[in-house]
Amino acid sequence: NNLGILWSERDEIKTAQTYLESAEDLYNQYMKEDGNPPLDPSEHFMAEEEKLTDQERSKRFEKAYTHTLYYLAQVYQHLEMIEKAAQYCHTTLKRQLEYCGYYPVEWALNAATLSQYYLSKQCFMESRHCLAAASVIFSQAGQLPSAEDNETEQDQQDLRQRKAEIARCWIKYCLNLLQSARKLLEDIIGELDPHRQLELKAQRKKEEDEKEKGRKKAVLFGTSDIYDSVLAMEEKVSSVYPLEFQEAREIFLVGQNYVQEAKEFFQADGYVTDHVEIVQDHSALFKVLAFFEEDYERRCKMHKRRIDMLEPIYADLNPQYYLLISRQLQFELADTYYEMMDLKVAIGNRLEELDSHTIKKINSLAQLAIKYYELFLDSLRNPDKVFPEKLEEDVLRPAMVAKFRIARLYGKLITLDSKKQLENMQTSLEYYTFLVDYCEKYPDAVHAVETELELSKEMVGLLPTRMERLRAKLCQFI
Repeated sequence: NNLGILWSERDEIKTAQTYLESAEDLYNQYMKEDGNPPLDPSEHFMAEEEKLTDQERSKRFEKAYTHTLYYLAQVYQHLEMIEKAAQYCHTTLKRQLEYCGYYPVEWALNAATLSQYYLSKQCFMESRHCLAAASVIFSQAGQLPSAEDNETEQDQQDLRQRKAEIARCWIKYCLNLLQSARKLLEDIIGELDPHRQLELKAQRKKEEDEKEKGRKKAVLFGTSDIYDSVLAMEEKVSSVYPLEFQEAREIFLVGQNYVQEAKEFFQADGYVTDHVEIVQDHSALFKVLAFFEEDYERRCKMHKRRIDMLEPIYADLNPQYYLLISRQLQFELADTYYEMMDLKVAIGNRLEELDSHTIKKINSLAQLAIKYYELFLDSLRNPDKVFPEKLEEDVLRPAMVAKFRIARLYGKLITLDSKKQLENMQTSLEYYTFLVDYCEKYPDAVHAVETELELSKEMVGLLPTRMERLRAKLCQFI
């Protein structure tokens, strides 16, 4: 173990791996061939009557082996053997609980981090179990008196930060569970597919019982007294895909509670990046909940909540220092207004005829979406305000989508003034043309915007004819 640690501190990870794996083999071989707890090194220097009991020897031997696993987990992480690292981390955490060899805060953070690995593999039951255990064990940290029993302000601050970090892992859990369910349930145009919904409900009924029994065994943490608390914690949020609004809302509410908890520590003053990320997650929770909502008006209100939380943050940010976050917010605000405009158009289509209030609302939402898409595109210009000839790979898709949507938004603006209508169509055509020309000039960009490109080509073909018709009409009145 000590040689393994020494080499890993020298950044000789492969050498460290050799020593630590030897330590692991030694333990396994010894337990297989002998099994009785060996002498502890310190016993060579003790008087006979001070010698340790078998129980104490066993405890120390097991602790040494837990250390082996702990360091192996880190070595595998360094070597990017992620799955193996997660396995070893899990076993270490389990053993630390069994042998009471852990610091609650550190244990809880490691368990919460492990939950994110399970999340990336879409193992929601395991992820939830790690998070529930993390929350339960972390709560012990608040009850433990510190060594001198006079915790400094810094200790308290650290505890609050760790608590907020665990809350953020819970937010990611709720968000990922909802987003994965959405992917399963959406049709080609991104709406909820009722046939798929019925199919999945029937399938879930069948699978639920077997799955719960089978997978639970591998993952459980803790002794019986801890386990009851962990189970109670787990029961507060589901680990199966929500298939309808009510189920989605329950997960959303849990996520929203953790958003408030995380924001208590990560405030805008002092933790700008963290605070914005948490608010973006909150907005994403509303976005995915809106997918499950059938009533368009209520769905619109959910998107409005997103606007209300994102706009003030965007207004306070200095793009000079926070360019990337600024762009993310510009695009998300544009996106949200765009969705609201689409919903208002769908609501309007159900009416006998559009009233002036609905027309005003559609136009206003479309113009706000255009405003934020334009701000996003302007942020890509160089200091001389020139738009880049060739777009960087990381902004290629968002820039193209912004151009495509502005084109579409100009086509959605409602006006009785034919001249204005002609102007809007012309602007729309220019944006569609940009997309088509760009992809002709840089064919490797096609993969990023296949659907948008197809529709743009169609519109570049159709719009000039429509504009000619409108011009001909105008000439009759002159």
